[in-house]
Amino acid sequence: MAIEHLNFNFGAFKTSAHIMSALPGMEEIARDFSGDFFRPLLVCDRNTEYLAAKLRGGGAIPLCILEAGESHKNWQAVEAILRSAHDAGLGRDGTFIGVGGGVVGDMCAFAASIYMRGCSLALVSTTLLAMVDASLGGKTGFDLFDKKNLAGTFYPARHVYMPTESLTTLPQSEWRSGMAELIKTAILDGDDFLDKLSSSDFTTEFHGGKYDFVPETPCTPWLTNLANAISRAARYKGKIVEEDPLETGNKRVLLNLGHTFGHALESIAGLGTISHGEAVAWGIARSCELGLALGITPHARAKKIKSLLAAYNYEGGAPHPLINNVNDFIQTLGSDKKKRSGKLTFIVPDEHSARPVTVDSPPLMETVRRIINGELSA
Repeated sequence: MAIEHLNFNFGAFKTSAHIMSALPGMEEIARDFSGDFFRPLLVCDRNTEYLAAKLRGGGAIPLCILEAGESHKNWQAVEAILRSAHDAGLGRDGTFIGVGGGVVGDMCAFAASIYMRGCSLALVSTTLLAMVDASLGGKTGFDLFDKKNLAGTFYPARHVYMPTESLTTLPQSEWRSGMAELIKTAILDGDDFLDKLSSSDFTTEFHGGKYDFVPETPCTPWLTNLANAISRAARYKGKIVEEDPLETGNKRVLLNLGHTFGHALESIAGLGTISHGEAVAWGIARSCELGLALGITPHARAKKIKSLLAAYNYEGGAPHPLINNVNDFIQTLGSDKKKRSGKLTFIVPDEHSARPVTVDSPPLMETVRRIINGELSA
């Protein structure tokens, strides 16, 4: 049963996000595509195969099962999705349904965007990261030439389903990954949201001074608070993407807070070595330090953000243990796909939200290098 429906207009695309307690049924998804010929292809990975089986029921819906993890986010996996659609005889009026987290969603959406020049897309998000960030807004893609999401398109799903019950079985690593994106959104949306994430309404209990992510037996109040946090994150991201659907202005770029540093860390460590969220958390800490160095981030706010990251036990030190050579890391930063006019753009927290900063001079790049190397810290 749906808890909340959110509707967005992303340029020429309309997206409905359904925050719900339980996994939707295939009949429910079919109804949401009412008026259309409904010919689905289910796409999942080894981790979500059991959920896809529930959706499939006893029917003969074609199914594409991918290997799980960032290391399999590649063209070969996209090709497997396209081949499954072709072998199933799907036409342009078919519907791709991705069941899983950000990796599955990104690749399924990319395949849908290019199959017969675009067909219908629905995403069933089963991880916290997918619900609060990856599934909404239409960024698709896969990793190429050892670079994170180097190939991709903008192709929002028509329907995104967010069943909170699927979160109760997530491993702690997935919680850590998703929570970092939730913290990122809270930094952008305001300190009251940030405070909420450190309150007892959301956290469960302390272990050695560190927050736990999920109680051993998830209860209704906890799931309700979680659903409210997911809703707020989805509303914020939806509003930003509506204003800047193709990231051509200065709105959607804010959602990259922590990502320029984080994507470089993922690449230098070897894609799949560190989770996306953990890399972003480390990147947010570096962004705070850059903001401090430039006089943009107030000291009290940087301390608040870094304290929350530490409370959730994210790696906050610099250089990161996975960085063996700072010069190699700087070179990887230089290939960031979000560069504008050949210049790197970082998002740094300001007094109430965040703002973009262009690194366009050797002295600024030296400041970035010193931050990465741990010579400048908050």
